[in-house]
Amino acid sequence: MSNEVIFFGVFALFIILMLALDLGLFNKKDQPVSLKQAGIMSAIWVSCAIGFYFLLRVQGHILHDIQDEAHLVEVVQKNQHNIVLNGTSFEENLIKYKNNLSLEFITGYVIEYALSVDNIFVMVLIFSAFGVKEKYYHRVLFWGILGAVIMRFLFIFIGATLISKFGWILYLFGAFLIYSGIMMFINREGEDEIDPENHKVVKLASKFFPVYPDFVGNKFFHKVDGKQYITPLFLVLLIIEFTDVIFAVDSIPAIFAVTKDPYIVFFSNIFAILGLRSMFFLLVNVIHKFHYLKTGLAFLLVFIGIKMLGHHYLKEWGFTTAHSLYIIIGILVISVVASLAFPKKEKTIY
Repeated sequence: MSNEVIFFGVFALFIILMLALDLGLFNKKDQPVSLKQAGIMSAIWVSCAIGFYFLLRVQGHILHDIQDEAHLVEVVQKNQHNIVLNGTSFEENLIKYKNNLSLEFITGYVIEYALSVDNIFVMVLIFSAFGVKEKYYHRVLFWGILGAVIMRFLFIFIGATLISKFGWILYLFGAFLIYSGIMMFINREGEDEIDPENHKVVKLASKFFPVYPDFVGNKFFHKVDGKQYITPLFLVLLIIEFTDVIFAVDSIPAIFAVTKDPYIVFFSNIFAILGLRSMFFLLVNVIHKFHYLKTGLAFLLVFIGIKMLGHHYLKEWGFTTAHSLYIIIGILVISVVASLAFPKKEKTIY
């Protein structure tokens, strides 16, 4: 059994335990998640991500079981790490590799976490459009994000396989991210709306399953006279899963701009996704205040797209993973500060 499989298995076990802890501590019964609970879980997930960063920084070589210089060079070339192995010894080069690996992880994590905020905007709209009671938010998001973890696993490792076989796909990803960023900027002031009756997911699900007209507590399914129905709450879950797939089309290629190591892409992606639920409850009532965030995310996508298209030139110019992290954090900080410094004027109704 390879080190990658063992490392991945331990990571999966850790995630399962954390999700069990989350479900057990904060969802013993259906009730709204308090700001305090959301703050605690957000702090725990962020702390786990930071802890994982330091684990990679100290023991990152165990992921691919790097034991000598030849294997180190092979791993660096295979995953196209943005480092030059010019140390005087294997130990020095290994330290450089681990430092870069940890930076790739935390940069990918910040990108995914930032892009997840846009997902929160849509989640709020979905819950509001369907009239979901606040006490059921946690249940829907728990199963929704669990499904997202599985979907992202498939997306990431399929994407990594395609990149390894067809290197030109990176340029396609880069062009797509620039397009997505431009469209996000153009539509940044648009009022998003969700029509529960005419949503594509609702129409599709209705063709295959009978839909019960009313919510039945926290149930996703309801049986009447021996006939099984799906409830409106299950439709909400399906729409959230569909929405995550749409967002993954942007976020996963964005992380591949930072690292080509599929394991690092997956780890950074999953830590951010698992922290999304608690971040939702933390920001749900104040998310509208960060009105410049979409503008910042648009610039973020364009920057990452440009980096993908010109990664060879940037590498020659000495552009490192750390530089990417500084620019990404700078864009996000400016967006948040601008939102708070220049609050959006409320429309006056006469």
